[in-house]
Amino acid sequence: MKKLIITEKPSVARNIADAINAKIRKDGFIEGDDYVITWAFGHLLQLYDVKDYNQELKGWRLEYFPYIPNEFKYKIKSSDRNREQIDAGAKKQVDIINALLLREDIDGIIAATDDDREGQIIFDEIALYLDIKKPIERLLLNEWTNDEVKKGLQSLRSNTEMGSLQDAGFGRQLADWLIGINLTSVATVKYRADESIKVLNVGRVLLPTLKIIYDRDKEIEAFKETSYYKLVSEFKTKEDSLFEGVYQENESEKFETKDRLELLQKELAEKEACITSKKVEHKKEYAPYLFNLSNLQGYITSKYKGWTSDKVLKTAQTLYENKLITYPRTASSVLDESLIEKAEKVLNAHKKGLPFESDIVFHTSKRVFDSKKVESHSAIMPTYVLPRNMNSDEKIVYEAVVNRFLAQFMPVAEYEETELVIKIDSELLEGVFLSKGKVELNDGWKKVEKVTSKEITLPHVEDGDTVFVHKSSVNEVKRKAPKYHSEKTLLREMENCGRKYKEDDSEEMMLAVLSGFSIGTPATRAETIKKLKDVGYVEIRGKSLACTELGKMMVEKFPVKELFDLEYTGKLEKTLADIEKKKFSKTDFINMMIEFVIKSVNDVKGDAAFGAHAVIPDDVEVLGLCPECNSPVVESPKAFGCSNWKNGCKFTIWKDDKYITSFEKQVSPEMVKLLLQNGRVGFRGLKSKKGNKFAAYFYYGKDENTGRYNWKMEFID
Repeated sequence: MKKLIITEKPSVARNIADAINAKIRKDGFIEGDDYVITWAFGHLLQLYDVKDYNQELKGWRLEYFPYIPNEFKYKIKSSDRNREQIDAGAKKQVDIINALLLREDIDGIIAATDDDREGQIIFDEIALYLDIKKPIERLLLNEWTNDEVKKGLQSLRSNTEMGSLQDAGFGRQLADWLIGINLTSVATVKYRADESIKVLNVGRVLLPTLKIIYDRDKEIEAFKETSYYKLVSEFKTKEDSLFEGVYQENESEKFETKDRLELLQKELAEKEACITSKKVEHKKEYAPYLFNLSNLQGYITSKYKGWTSDKVLKTAQTLYENKLITYPRTASSVLDESLIEKAEKVLNAHKKGLPFESDIVFHTSKRVFDSKKVESHSAIMPTYVLPRNMNSDEKIVYEAVVNRFLAQFMPVAEYEETELVIKIDSELLEGVFLSKGKVELNDGWKKVEKVTSKEITLPHVEDGDTVFVHKSSVNEVKRKAPKYHSEKTLLREMENCGRKYKEDDSEEMMLAVLSGFSIGTPATRAETIKKLKDVGYVEIRGKSLACTELGKMMVEKFPVKELFDLEYTGKLEKTLADIEKKKFSKTDFINMMIEFVIKSVNDVKGDAAFGAHAVIPDDVEVLGLCPECNSPVVESPKAFGCSNWKNGCKFTIWKDDKYITSFEKQVSPEMVKLLLQNGRVGFRGLKSKKGNKFAAYFYYGKDENTGRYNWKMEFID
C-alpha cells in the first residue's frame, strides 16, 4: 500500500521525490515504492461568486446586497484570462488528484502544503471539495532539503490537529469574501460615475494600507517650510589642529531666529575657550536581526532599483522551493532554539573560504536563538545546500539572506565616541559648544554586509586645555518635509499597524508582530501593495508611493470608516491569530463579520451625500451638478447626463435634441454649463418657421405630473 502526498506546487513535489528516490514521472504526479506525490498550483479552488448561488444576481444591483450565503461553497478556480471560464489546468489537476484518491493501493493522504494558515486551507479546500474519507496526516517542514523531508516523513501529525490553523485560514478567507464581495459591489454601483472605472475595490487589508499612504501624503501637503539657525565655530588647538563645535543652550542647538546668534558670533572673534569636559565611550553596534519577510522586502526594495516587495517575495519563494533558504513568509526575526544544531551545520557550510572565515564563531545568543519570540516560523536563513545556478535576481536575494545570517556570528562592531564640552568666558554666552567624534575600532559584522561608517576624528586634547576660536558662522537649516512612503517604510507600518517606530526598535516590533497586532500577514502584504497600484488607488513616483485622486476619494468619502481604522484592522488580525491559538472561535468571528457587513452595506446605501462621492476620472470634465440629485453631470457620446444614472437618476440632455436643432442650434458643453449654472441659457440669431430672427432664453424644467424634463422658451425683448 502507498500514501498519496499532496504538495502546494510541482517544485516541492520534485524536492520530496528526490529525497525519497521516487523516479516514475507521470502526467500530474510522481510515483515511488511507498509514496505517490502530486501537487496543486496554489489554490485550485475558490469560493463561489454571488451569481453561482443565484444566476438572477448576476448583474450588480444595490437591492441584491448584503448577500450572505447560508453555506459557503467552492468551485474550481476561474481562468485568469476569462473569469467566466474554468481554469483548464486547475480542472485537470483536480481530476488527477481525485483519480489518485480513488486508487485502491492508496490507503492514506499526506498534506504537504506550506506550514502556514494559507498552506493549510489550500489542502483543506481540496479535502472538502473531493470529500476525502481516507486518513489524512500532515507534513510540517520549514525547508525542503533531503534531510528535512526524510525526518519529516517519520514524524507526521494528524491533520485533525491542525483544526485551529484551519479555522484561522478559513475565517480569514470568508471574512475577506464577505467584505470584498458585498462592499466592492455596492461601492461600485453607488459611486462609480464612468465606465472607464470598472470596479471600486474594497478590502479588509486594502483600505487601511491605503490610509497609511494617504496620511503621509496629507502630512507632506500640510507641511510648511520653516528654518532654524545654528552657531558653528571652528576651534584651533595650540598645535594648529582644527575641529568644529556647535553652540547649545538648554541642551538645544536650534534657534528660531538668528539675531542673537549673529551677536554671539561677533563676540566670539579670536576668543580663548576651555575644554571643560572630555568623555570617551567605548560603544558596541550589534548586527541587525535576521530577516523576516517584511524586513527582507524593505532591505531589497530600498537598496536595488526596480524591485517591488512582490518581486522579492516571488524570488524568495523560488529560492525556498529550490532548497536554498528556509520558509520566507515569516514574521519572526530570530530562530527557534531547536534549530541550534542545524544552524551550526549551515554556518560551517557557508563560511568556508571566506576572507573573514576566522572571525566567524558560532554562538547561541538570544539575539539569534529565542523560542519565545518565534510564532509559527523562525527567521529566514540559508540551508546547507549550496547553489549551483542562480539568475541575477535570485543571487541578490540569496546573498542578502546568507550575509545577514553570517553577520550574526561575526564580532560585534565597536567604535569609540568622544564628546568635548567647550566653554568660553563671556557674559553673553550662556551656553556651551559641543563637539563629537567617532572612530571605528572594529568593523566586525559590517565586513559581511559591506556597511561603511563615517568617521569624525578629533584632535588630541584633554580636559582643561585651552583652544582658540578660529572662525564662526551662523547657518540656516531648513526643516525637511516628511518623505513619501516607500515600500520599505509602508511594510514597516503595516507590520506595526501604523504605530510610530524607530529604526533600532526591532525588538518592540517583533513583540507587536507576535501579538498579531498588524495589518495583513507577511504572505499578503506584498500582494496588497501591488493591488493598490493595480486598482488605481496608488501611483509610483520613483521609489515612492502616493495616493491618486481615486485613492483620496475613497479615503475621504467612503462611509465605512472602520475599514480605514488601523487599530480596528489590527484587532481583526489579532482575532485571527487568537483563533489559531484557540482563544477565539471561528463561528463567533464570522458572525461578527456578518453583522459588520450588513451594517456597512446599509451605511453605503443610505449615504445621502453620494453625489459628491461620484468618481470622475481626471480627464473627464464636470459640466455642473445635476438638479435632481446634485451629482456631477458629464458628457457621453450621445448626451450630457447625470453620473448617478446607475442609481436611477434619469436627468439627461440629448445632443440631437429635436427641439434645439429645430432652431438650427446644437446642444454643446458650453450650453449645458450655462444651463446648469444659471438655470437658463440665452441664444441670439434664432430662426422662426417664417424665417424671422429672434433672441430667447431656454429653460430645461421638470414637469411635476410626468416627471420628465422639457424645454421652455422665453423671448428676450
